[in-house]
Amino acid sequence: MQSKIEVRKAFKVVIFLGLVSLFADITYEGARGVIGPFLFTLGASATIVGLVSGLGELIGYGFRLISGYVADKTKRYWAITIVGYFINLIAVPLLAFAGSWEIASVLIVAERFGKAIRTPARDTILSYASSSIGYGKGFGLHEAIDQIGAIVGPLLVAGVIYSSKSYSLAFLSLGIPAVLSLLMLFITMASYPDSKTLETRSTSLSNDKLDKTFYLYLLFIMLTVCGYPHFQIISYHFKKIQIVSDEVISTLFAVAMAVDAVVGLIIGSLFDKFRLRILFLVPFFVIPISIFAFVWESLITVVISVVLWGIVMGFHETVMKSAIAVIVPMEKRGLAYGIFHSLFGVAWFVGGLAIGRLYEISIFYLIVFSVGLQALSLICFVWLKRAGKIF
Repeated sequence: MQSKIEVRKAFKVVIFLGLVSLFADITYEGARGVIGPFLFTLGASATIVGLVSGLGELIGYGFRLISGYVADKTKRYWAITIVGYFINLIAVPLLAFAGSWEIASVLIVAERFGKAIRTPARDTILSYASSSIGYGKGFGLHEAIDQIGAIVGPLLVAGVIYSSKSYSLAFLSLGIPAVLSLLMLFITMASYPDSKTLETRSTSLSNDKLDKTFYLYLLFIMLTVCGYPHFQIISYHFKKIQIVSDEVISTLFAVAMAVDAVVGLIIGSLFDKFRLRILFLVPFFVIPISIFAFVWESLITVVISVVLWGIVMGFHETVMKSAIAVIVPMEKRGLAYGIFHSLFGVAWFVGGLAIGRLYEISIFYLIVFSVGLQALSLICFVWLKRAGKIF
């Protein structure tokens, strides 16, 4: 039974980190919703958009294996988090000065690289704090606060683009929340400099190693993520067929982030009760996304595809992270988050590149690719369930 002081302290840390993420999300999620159309205006093809977004995610997730390992070895979780946030956030306003898709691509990848540096350390700190209130609740609350920024950012960008018709001014305006995020991060670190003292209990199911359950879990994640269409290629399609305007595309991304936030809160709480059984739903939400987004050309199907996309993101940002804290002991959690995010990134890269290429060849093949991988992920889920520990 946790004391009221421990619970209040845990909630305070989660909320503070949520505010850091809120301002950070205004910055990079505000930009991310228009990356596809922005690259289109600079002359990039659909393959280039898929390559850049996939490469960004590959580096953004792949490097987390190294940063997670370094975080566990050095125990300097706060320092690593600060460096990562700085790189992650400074790249966004610099997009205002990108005059070609090549320069823009470098900055897009740099933004993801910064996120790669800070995420395993930040998630480890968050897992320590969440031990007092439930991992699902902790990650869910953080995600909900985080997603407020992910909603405000795209709306801010939509407003700037609507009034100025300028991507450069939109990116430049995102420098303000970037500064606020860094300021809030320093305040949080100053309040709780020793992050490991936040862990009040050990609830992991593994004693001292990353076991078969962990790796089966990773295989399930990779399969379902690989067949999950990037929003960049979805928004590229919306731009290409001219079904909605640029500012509406940014607004739709905000809608997806709002759905993500609501789903994160609900699923996070349910995770503490049902554990990974709830992941069985993910492939069923992914399957119809490509059909609604790429086959039917109507505003209703556009909205449905965006809502479904947001639901799946809600699972990604809460349950998938919470499970690591349950499966893995705290001493190996930074490394585990690093491995998780790295393999997630590999799947994201391969899927993004494949879906971008298949989009140019045949929408039918794109749908077969996405649905097929979800079917394989369900088979893997059955294997995972037989492992028994986390169910």
